[in-house]
Amino acid sequence: ASKGESIADTAKVITCYADIIAMRHPKEGAPYVAARNAGVPVINAGDGGHCHPTQTLADLLTIHREKGRINNMTVGFCGDLKFGRTVHSLIGAMSRYNNVKFVLISPEELKVPDYIIEMLREKEIPFEEVIRLEDVMPELDLLYMTRVQRERFFNEEDYIRMKDFYILDANKMELAPEHMLVLHPLPRVNEIAIEVDDDPRAAYFKQAQYGVYVRMALILTLLGIKVS
Repeated sequence: ASKGESIADTAKVITCYADIIAMRHPKEGAPYVAARNAGVPVINAGDGGHCHPTQTLADLLTIHREKGRINNMTVGFCGDLKFGRTVHSLIGAMSRYNNVKFVLISPEELKVPDYIIEMLREKEIPFEEVIRLEDVMPELDLLYMTRVQRERFFNEEDYIRMKDFYILDANKMELAPEHMLVLHPLPRVNEIAIEVDDDPRAAYFKQAQYGVYVRMALILTLLGIKVS
């Protein structure tokens, strides 16, 4: 890539070496271009600020294992909803389940992209956009925290201004239902205080472990290997 090789050519070359291409790329749509040109399966491991399908598989497995269901719940997404590809993917996936409501918690500058709002309206899926996390904590079954990503900002001043906008701590957790689950795709910076780690509702490190299992399953499936 540093020498100027195209994504299509890179995919064709790596096809000669590998059975699967797992690709993370800073440009939206790059894995799609690779998949159209590769002769082996391509796993989208995150493309820019667009989506992150394998993280969503890990998220869904975590929710199902820890909550026992994926439908019938109110889901809060908090933080960088504009550039957060994990948020975009999970909203798209959970919008396929019954009786799911989304609460989109962000400052005005980091609101979820318009195309996602249009999708929710088209499917008549209930949602609300709010700024204050404290106002909605009592109604949530699931809180999905995200970090404000320095690499998505064009200047350092905007990043510094936004990075501490939301910090989940023990005091805020007291507002949440006993059954609420806290997820985070990791890495975290300071948007979840260390003290929350000991709360039984904190599941983000379990989420990382489930990510191992679901990616193993995906690789085995793509290789056509059956495990009894």
